Amino acid sequence: MTPTRVKQHRKRRHTTEGHLVLVPFIDMMTILVVFLLLHTADVDILPNTQDISIPQSVSDIKPRETVVVMVTRDSLYVAGQRVGSVAEVAASEGTVIEPLKAALLGQSERVLGDGHAAAREVTIMGDRAVPYSVLKKVMATCTSADFGKVSLAVLERERARPRTAA
Repeated sequence: MTPTRVKQHRKRRHTTEGHLVLVPFIDMMTILVVFLLLHTADVDILPNTQDISIPQSVSDIKPRETVVVMVTRDSLYVAGQRVGSVAEVAASEGTVIEPLKAALLGQSERVLGDGHAAAREVTIMGDRAVPYSVLKKVMATCTSADFGKVSLAVLERERARPRTAA
């Protein structure tokens, strides 16, 4: 080997070329993917229906998985199954709606709770046009079917920001 080639060989061997280390990048991407997967699973668990116009409220508490009673402008549903009409409920004399109570008792094994009436939860999704007397009968029926926690579903609206003096 000629002295020039030896110098070139040594020069190539001792120069520091930059190389890209991908292990920290892969670790960061893994953490990012796990974070995004965990936070995209945090969705509302109330059924989506176009027949109900839910009232708005300011609430910080997110809904839990419960038995859902939907009260549209003309029908009552428990877990998606029609159990009666609003007109029949409004015309009835008693405070307990028997078909609704039977449907709620049929859902009682599905309810999250330790079996006590105070631990059973039901969420009522009522259209804002439904009369209060009908909602009152629905709530009374839920409590007579041993559901201790009755919640009304509402849409969350933005809180009004306090005005600051300029």
